[in-house]
Amino acid sequence: MIRPASGRLNNDALYQATGKVVKFHSAGCALCMVTAFAALSAVAQESKEDLAKAALNPVADLIALPIKYDYNTNIGPTEQGNQSVLTIQPVIPLSLSADWNLISRTIITAINQHNLRPGTGTPDGLGDVATGSGTEEGLGDTTQQFYFSPKKPTDSGWIWGAGPQVLLPTGGNKMTAGRWGAGPTAVLLKQQNGWSYGALVNQIWSVSSDSQKADYSVFYTQPFLGYTTKTFTTASINTESTYNWKTRQWSVPVNLSVTQILKIRNQPLSLQVGTRYWADTPDGFGPKGWGYRVQLTFLFPKSK
Repeated sequence: MIRPASGRLNNDALYQATGKVVKFHSAGCALCMVTAFAALSAVAQESKEDLAKAALNPVADLIALPIKYDYNTNIGPTEQGNQSVLTIQPVIPLSLSADWNLISRTIITAINQHNLRPGTGTPDGLGDVATGSGTEEGLGDTTQQFYFSPKKPTDSGWIWGAGPQVLLPTGGNKMTAGRWGAGPTAVLLKQQNGWSYGALVNQIWSVSSDSQKADYSVFYTQPFLGYTTKTFTTASINTESTYNWKTRQWSVPVNLSVTQILKIRNQPLSLQVGTRYWADTPDGFGPKGWGYRVQLTFLFPKSK
């Protein structure tokens, strides 16, 4: 599915800006999952066609709980590292008036990585001092986004939303940007004749003062294109690119995926599998070559 799963401060870009690795803890995920599943009683019967369109719309009037797993390889100065990233991203629409919604999206990531930074292991057991081997994992910083979005498309059929986003330094010790961040975020898309296309863009700057932590400024763009068949299968392509203004470097993964709308015991959901190729990454930091993604999204349509 091409619902922008991220739209967040990219981990690779943040690592370049701060020299720290963002990590995470499962407690935050549990809270988000409980919140989203509490909406289960509001699930209504809705056609798969409506669900397929809503699943591709980042500002749809639809409660959703995406659970995404990404795997990346060839990371670090020696390109020996590998990384698993679990993203929990509850999306909750709130009605503000007869014409406007406020879409809340919370982005939490879990990272488990091996052999990322040779020679920088520490006595805390995260890695071997001599070789840098070992495992690093933990809770990363949290991104909270809000989109003010009209309930109806424009006369020409465009759907849009815009608003603020905030980065909360919730990561563990030595595993966080260490500074609050803020900036704008926006999305624009159109859906017609089975096609969904558009883009999500945002910018985030560090805003708190902490002489011990580096400033950061990161731009994110996600153009996307997808086609949904009569069997509610969607083939899509997108990029989830970040530009680090401090280091003047891009990270550009190109994602290819297939998504299917399903129902299991009356629970609507979408299942996505895909692969990515890293077209551009900073030398000595970002992933290279191929990676893959699996995403399961629980969908909770509102009662009509």
